[in-house]
Amino acid sequence: MNSGEQVDRQSRILEAALDLLSRHGISGVSMRAVAREAGVALGLVNYYYDDKTSLIRAALHRVDEHDLKLVAPDPSSAPDEQLRKALRRVAGAELLTTRYLSLRLHLWALAQADEDYAEINAAAFDRYLDGLASLVSNAVPGLPWEQCRERAADIVVVQNGMWLTALLGIDKAAIQRSIARTEQIAFAPPQDQ
Repeated sequence: MNSGEQVDRQSRILEAALDLLSRHGISGVSMRAVAREAGVALGLVNYYYDDKTSLIRAALHRVDEHDLKLVAPDPSSAPDEQLRKALRRVAGAELLTTRYLSLRLHLWALAQADEDYAEINAAAFDRYLDGLASLVSNAVPGLPWEQCRERAADIVVVQNGMWLTALLGIDKAAIQRSIARTEQIAFAPPQDQ
């Protein structure tokens, strides 16, 4: 097996784990269920992951990588446009699906129930906040880092609310207002403290 096949199989295994998590939560994820969902032999799942915990940990890291892409700088755009693009990415059609939003809810619940997963989630959240705060810092020159982080945290509250209400079928205009609100937070003039 060449390295491309290995990456593809391992990726299919992680995607299967994430899909099972989104549909059934942690109780629906077993090494056997993941192998069946991915269309690979159980031995292959066991080859890549020692146990369910290491598989879930890897799946959480996959979500973290995805989140970081949402706030990745785009050097081909001006700093203010980079920030606007990042704020809009969170409301992309691929993220406002029941599968994705269900996965988010299960991952948040998992982080509340397990200390190891909570640490992974907290570290991922900090990286996302730092990425978003960096975009804010570049787009609003002179804003102290602490205020950039505060704005990033406030933006995340709005984004998470947008995701939760999207599950309820809130109209697209509400999503657009949420995006506009995140832009207001991000681009507000600096305030003296």
